[in-house]
Amino acid sequence: MSMLEPRTLQARIEGIGFWARGLPSWAAAREYALGGALPADAPARPSPQLLPANERRRAPETVAIALDVAMAACEAAAREPASLPSVFASTHGELAITDYMCATLAQDPRTLSPTKFHNSVHNAAAGYWTIGTGAMQPANAISAYAASFAQGLIEALTQLRSDADAVLLVAYDGQAAGPLAKMAPSEGLLGGALVLSNDEAGPRLRARLVPTSTQAPASGPLARFASANAMAPMLPLFDVLAHGEGSALLPAGAAHDLLVEVNP
Repeated sequence: MSMLEPRTLQARIEGIGFWARGLPSWAAAREYALGGALPADAPARPSPQLLPANERRRAPETVAIALDVAMAACEAAAREPASLPSVFASTHGELAITDYMCATLAQDPRTLSPTKFHNSVHNAAAGYWTIGTGAMQPANAISAYAASFAQGLIEALTQLRSDADAVLLVAYDGQAAGPLAKMAPSEGLLGGALVLSNDEAGPRLRARLVPTSTQAPASGPLARFASANAMAPMLPLFDVLAHGEGSALLPAGAAHDLLVEVNP
């Protein structure tokens, strides 16, 4: 699809997953977006049951949140995770491990941890997901800086237009660390997931590229709640999803936004 074509992509939303510190589920996020209520005793870290206990403790936070929201979306959609092609979008990947690797390579390269190196690659979360679920379907990992979520959504919708019956979209980012935090700032932990399909059940999502708006985007409760995280550009859509209908502009590149409309 050309970036200049005003073509509309569409899908039905079958399932939603969400996790942020203080809002550890889509139900909690929706309640906060609609009424401002925060759950008591929210966990500081997601605990994806897809992984064995030891792996769960060792996995990077970005992997943990990606698996948590992905499984939540699949469960909400009543879809078998292994049956879905997936698109994983992250602005920075695992910045804390990248900072560790840079520091270690500069100071004592021979002490570099193979496990941390293994977890540093941008498709680490996608790899854990496909191994944990036994999925043999395609899994993509996308990074496009502030446009990462929009480009991930375009990829998922394009797969639906091509030959997929349903697609899992997962977006996440974590805490920046070290000198990289000045160049690639990100605070907290944030993830969201959507199961999108061509079926007739669920809210309808339509998306098309439009010229970049000069107006400041609308800022809903969720967009304000986690505004410092690198995946915050996805939050206007989740604010719309919490209300069940509306539209959101998502940054999609140097000259375009993605206009996303949701209807019951």
